[in-house]
Amino acid sequence: MKLKLPKLKKSEGPQYIVSLDIGTEFVKALIGEVINKTSEKTGKTIQYVKIIGTGKKRQRLSDMANGAVTDIAGVVDNCDAALRKAEQEAGVVAKDAILGIAGELVKGGTSSVSYRRTKPEVRIDMGELQDIIGRIQKQALDTVRKQLRWETGSDEMEVKLVNAAVVDVKIDGYRVTNPIGFQGKDVTIQVFNAFAPMVHLGALQTIASDLDLNCINIAAEPFAVAKSVGADDSTEFSAIFIDIGGGTSDIAVVNNGGVQGTQMFAIGGRSFTKRIASTLGVSFDEAEAIKLKYSANDLDDKRHKAVAEALKSDIEVWLSGIELGLAEFDQLDHLPPRILLCGGGSALPEIKKALTDGDWYKSSAFARKPTIDFVSPEDVNRVRDSTGKLNSPQDITPMGLANLGLDIIGSQTLGENILQRLSRTLSV
Repeated sequence: MKLKLPKLKKSEGPQYIVSLDIGTEFVKALIGEVINKTSEKTGKTIQYVKIIGTGKKRQRLSDMANGAVTDIAGVVDNCDAALRKAEQEAGVVAKDAILGIAGELVKGGTSSVSYRRTKPEVRIDMGELQDIIGRIQKQALDTVRKQLRWETGSDEMEVKLVNAAVVDVKIDGYRVTNPIGFQGKDVTIQVFNAFAPMVHLGALQTIASDLDLNCINIAAEPFAVAKSVGADDSTEFSAIFIDIGGGTSDIAVVNNGGVQGTQMFAIGGRSFTKRIASTLGVSFDEAEAIKLKYSANDLDDKRHKAVAEALKSDIEVWLSGIELGLAEFDQLDHLPPRILLCGGGSALPEIKKALTDGDWYKSSAFARKPTIDFVSPEDVNRVRDSTGKLNSPQDITPMGLANLGLDIIGSQTLGENILQRLSRTLSV
């Protein structure tokens, strides 16, 4: 059930990590040095990633579709080009890599198990915890398989676990941040699990192999973004993240410090570009240039109005997708009243306007009208940019992957890492 990944290669010298965001529109590569800094005041060691190299390469229309790889050879060439730029700037060649995965068939949600312990006086240990998490993940896997069978009409699709995080633990009704060592009779554990089709995971593993990278993890991108923002290890932070990429829009809901679930649908920046191209009678590349100028408010009034009119219907459809995605979180009493935007597509002024204006939120489980903000690179935990080139919402996803990579370092498999982190804190 778990995604088996190679061991990290130990080195006495500096340790580097590659963050590879393989998006529908662009491949973005970051190279970071893992820094361990000890505070003179507290004596505690702070670990973070210092970005020392960046690279970006545009994908062809035939390379990706809706967040999924459709031409492995083409994507490998693009990744290689982006990596070379990052390596040239960094002055090093890094091998340990974390890759992002997105697309409509990547599923993430929270499952819970409640059970009564036969010996409540015995302290909870790691073995007991590992057993219950395994049961939760099996239950979640069965649910995802049924959902994908219904959506695709295929019984043959194999899915694998890519990310997991403990959301909530209660013992005899009391919430605890670390169950290890506690006694008690009734235990309830909620775990977020993200699964992806093996065909997509296999494509990314092939890409990593062709690039001679040591793939330490493949992460669901909305999960990586959601885990990278907010007070580190906080149980109070709540927000809805919307990442508008080239092929998809990804939603992640964080409630009280835990990722509750993710939703994705196939409307992104490329859809808006195609609409502009069709309406204005220009090529895709010309439409992309017009869209960027429109987002920067750099068009004359006549063309600005034409683009706004062209995007109107697609924005309405996009907003409906957001409403449908949020409707899947009906297990929550109410949705967090804060929406954070990121991704290249979020630069379109209509995106924020659609979420800010009107009363669309009343059809969702909001207690009040949500505030709308953008995620900035400075908001990403444990990632510091030394290049000066990470300065827009489209840089959040690769930075989020780099942040997540710190949690993988030193562990042999994803499952082991979950349990190791859980022994220290609830938010893994």
